[in-house]
Amino acid sequence: MSATESASDDAALVQAASGGDPIAFGRLFERYAKTVHGVLLSRLIKADADDLTQEVFLLAFRKISSLTEPSAFGGWLCAIARNRATDFLRKDRQHVELTRDIPSADPRRAEAEEVLMVIRDLPEAYRESLVLRLVEGMTGPEIAERTGLSQGSVRVNLHRGMRLLRERLGSDDE
Repeated sequence: MSATESASDDAALVQAASGGDPIAFGRLFERYAKTVHGVLLSRLIKADADDLTQEVFLLAFRKISSLTEPSAFGGWLCAIARNRATDFLRKDRQHVELTRDIPSADPRRAEAEEVLMVIRDLPEAYRESLVLRLVEGMTGPEIAERTGLSQGSVRVNLHRGMRLLRERLGSDDE
């Protein structure tokens, strides 16, 4: 499916969901759940991102009739996710994040968590694209389509973000 076909399909689903069609909204959820999760994961620990993914979709479901341009659903939904993460981080929450000193039963998981912590320290422009690519397994064109960014922007963000990530992880090999 091309980006144009997907955008028009999204617009039709948004219009149906705005009219109260839960099946249409369910299809939007299936299409965008990984994107929303990735946006949240670029800012929050996994457990919080998992929880807030549902909240973002509940909020979107309640407000979908306020979306004036149905073809902009992906960007609108990502903005909701970013705002929800920001609100969540503003609240006074006590979290204890595990450090590298605590042994993990699965060394690959510990390494992945370490890389995620480094990604979260990168400039915002690179975080989402990297998490969507490396964690959620999305392609560059999929990221562009789902977030509302241009393919060129996604390509640049991924390239520069990967370069910074390699530098910070001490692996400058390309």
